[in-house]
Amino acid sequence: MLTLTPNAAQVIKDLTAQQNAEASGIRISSQGDGQGSLVLSMATAPEPTDEVVEAEGARVYLDPVAASVLDDKSLDADTDGEGGVAFHVTG
Repeated sequence: MLTLTPNAAQVIKDLTAQQNAEASGIRISSQGDGQGSLVLSMATAPEPTDEVVEAEGARVYLDPVAASVLDDKSLDADTDGEGGVAFHVTG
């Protein structure tokens, strides 16, 4: 199962705090047929087939393909001085 670093959990909580939905989080989903094409977006709730990863109050929703691809990975995040966010997957 995908794990979240403390940095990633904090960034996700900061991003989702701006939404008014109790179950808000980020969603990672597959795009097209290639397993290397994943898209990250904001979500107010998981889709029915999503795997839900929760850590330190942060939620990540993974569609079945993304859950399979990221099964043994860790999600990290960095912010720059201007508030930009970059997510990184590490193995």
